[in-house]
Amino acid sequence: MTNERLRDALLRNGLDLDQVAKVTTVDPKTVERWITKGRLPYPRHRRAIAAMVRESENYLWPDAIAPERKAEIAESEVVKVYPHRHSVPADLWEHLLNGAEQHIEMLNYSGMFLTDNPNLIKKLRAKAEAGVKIRLLLGDPASRAVTRRSDEEGIGKGTLAAKVRNAHAFYKPLSEVPNVAIRAHGTTLYNSIYRFDDDMLVNTHVYGIMAAHAPLLHLRRLAGGDLFETYSESSDAVWNIAKPLKW
Repeated sequence: MTNERLRDALLRNGLDLDQVAKVTTVDPKTVERWITKGRLPYPRHRRAIAAMVRESENYLWPDAIAPERKAEIAESEVVKVYPHRHSVPADLWEHLLNGAEQHIEMLNYSGMFLTDNPNLIKKLRAKAEAGVKIRLLLGDPASRAVTRRSDEEGIGKGTLAAKVRNAHAFYKPLSEVPNVAIRAHGTTLYNSIYRFDDDMLVNTHVYGIMAAHAPLLHLRRLAGGDLFETYSESSDAVWNIAKPLKW
């Protein structure tokens, strides 16, 4: 079976068979078999390739690592657990945003707490102009999911939809900026996900509790880890069914 994830990762990074062969000290035909035949490289080769394409081993070869080992690595992926999102230091958000060099991704309904930063739009624009790929997934204010979540938080059925519309207006200046993509979704939001390269903040959602008072996980991606990838794949799944905003 063809390893499409490996093929795609190499193409995205402009890498050919000879370059991978040189780094892994194998024959280019061996590299080709890793791709076209789905052959499993040795662990040292997997680590080298994962570093080259800035992807995790678990993403490139999901079946290569034993479940027991994945569980151990997952514990190390958790940098810190915060009992409430509002207890996360403001300088952590700032540090992760400033340090992002490749990816900034946000999945939420409105994320209005982020708009308290008056320089956020300017910083996101500067990051995009520097080549950082930015992906913003905001809620669809007309969706049932937004109305239901607003009611479940006890803030009134229309309150969250109004916040979502405000978020749309806030991010509109970025709508024509290269490297910035913005879509709206109407999915049930089990977690709000904020990714900054290999760091991720996952704001869990709890029935009857406002997001600011729900727990938050700080994750850091590890080569053989499964936890970071799980949330990343969930974000990708929402992105694939979301629709571009109609400004």
